[in-house]
Amino acid sequence: MNKDFPRIITLLREEKGLSQKKAADDLGISQPLLSHYEKGIRECGLDFVVKAADYYDVSCDYLLGRTADRSNGKIVISDTLEYDASIFTVPDNRTGMIAALNKKIIFNSLNIVFDIMEKIDHKGLTGECSNYLMTVIYCLFRTLYSSNPSNSQKMFSVSEHLYRGRAGAFQTICQSNAENLSKGLPIPRHRGLDKLRLPELSPDIIEEQYSTMASSIFNLIRSVENHISDDNMDF
Repeated sequence: MNKDFPRIITLLREEKGLSQKKAADDLGISQPLLSHYEKGIRECGLDFVVKAADYYDVSCDYLLGRTADRSNGKIVISDTLEYDASIFTVPDNRTGMIAALNKKIIFNSLNIVFDIMEKIDHKGLTGECSNYLMTVIYCLFRTLYSSNPSNSQKMFSVSEHLYRGRAGAFQTICQSNAENLSKGLPIPRHRGLDKLRLPELSPDIIEEQYSTMASSIFNLIRSVENHISDDNMDF
């Protein structure tokens, strides 16, 4: 971390008239650890930088001393999304065709999910749902990556014998938090959703609003429920 970060987070806390203990509690860390961050004794991770930026309502660049602009503006999707139409090219072989179809179903369904979250506009809900989905992708990627034992594990910081259990636990926490928020119940650092802000949805509304993608979410629902129905869940 650079030399500006300790000074800036200290000034922001003092501007708000917050004690170290109050700020540390709100940020989910101990007071001694926050003290070390503010004094530059210890370096924090990226997660804390993002959390502190949200907490003080400033940009990460401002926290790091990279800009004098405190603005915590929204990220423009076009600045980060790398879309390549070739991802939906259908291969000639049957396995490739199935993969391409599933990819399109998942891609379109995620578009609908994130569009609904954008309309709800609740930072906590978006964060919990995004963390859940990213953890699913992380686990799937790591399984595929590690299928060849000669592939180096240096890109992962959590050991192979720990990540499955911890990732599964984190997914459960994210799902629980998202469900509580959606029911109007608070979680640490986030209030529950205002019921008046929840969009009205039905199959007809989804078909109308997402005419080119609605069939994907309907197919995804049918596919998953076919797998998890009583008839197919033999233990």
